Amino acid sequence: MKICFVGAGALGCALGGTLAKAGTQVSLVDLNAQHVDAINRDGLIMREEGRDVSVKVAAATHYAKMGLADLVIVLVKSSFTRAAIEMARPVVGPDTVVMSLQNGLGHEDILAEVVGRERLLAGKTYVGGVLLAPGHVVAGVAGKLTYIGEPDGTISRRATKVAELFNRAGLKTVVSPNIVGTIWDKLLINVATGAVSGITRLPYGRLYQVPEIEACAIAAVEEAMAVAKARGVVLSITRARDAWVMAADGLPAEFKTSMLQSLERGLATEVDFINGAVVRAGKLCGIPTPVNETLVACVKGIEHWLTHVAPSPLAAPLPAASK
Repeated sequence: MKICFVGAGALGCALGGTLAKAGTQVSLVDLNAQHVDAINRDGLIMREEGRDVSVKVAAATHYAKMGLADLVIVLVKSSFTRAAIEMARPVVGPDTVVMSLQNGLGHEDILAEVVGRERLLAGKTYVGGVLLAPGHVVAGVAGKLTYIGEPDGTISRRATKVAELFNRAGLKTVVSPNIVGTIWDKLLINVATGAVSGITRLPYGRLYQVPEIEACAIAAVEEAMAVAKARGVVLSITRARDAWVMAADGLPAEFKTSMLQSLERGLATEVDFINGAVVRAGKLCGIPTPVNETLVACVKGIEHWLTHVAPSPLAAPLPAASK
């Protein structure tokens, strides 16, 4: 199977590098030329359990002469989804499957508008990654589950085939008959910590020491769970506090959410696809979401400050980045 990763940030490299190491034909596409050059020159340097290993994998900043892919995995920042899949059209053929592993809600709708809903698989992963330098990533793969599935809940041959490939590479993967519920489960975890970490600038070790932050996070999750219930979504998480606890499971005290990392780099966050998605869904089904509305407003205020007020170099936001 030929796999093309649209976005080769920390997570794209962790997943793509793991697949390439197992012999899968992988291409990593990213707009960061320095990152791509380092991968092509030295291989993708993957740090696992404190040891660095160089993995040979193709990387590029464009899709010219790449040929059609069997599977396209989208892992860019949410706000860049439409532009990224439009750019990736040259590798999408009649039989290509397209799958998002991005955090939040709404990506499948955007992808469907560009490539057609019939091509889509949905998924969520708990694999993690940290980009140390161009071409150098920490891969948090061991014991981390990935879920994939058909949006309509059927167990298809194509989903099973992808899961088998992932499992052979050491990426523990399950085909879910309730991938929509799985996506909402992951959303609850992102709702629990993403915005509060970004607003307070606190890594997990400090974040979990403040009772008022915990109370706010749990209230935000409770709103999201009420919205999910109103939409008929079947969740595996049944208590809001469980999402708060699960968010930090197995992560070091210095861990920073992707929302905090984005703000520290002067980038726009994915708040519109996380807390903002809860707000939009709540309005559609008549469920009030005042806590999530407030968190969105605070994050948007910080983004505005970074763009229009902060001194150089944060005054000018960087281009949309991959995950």
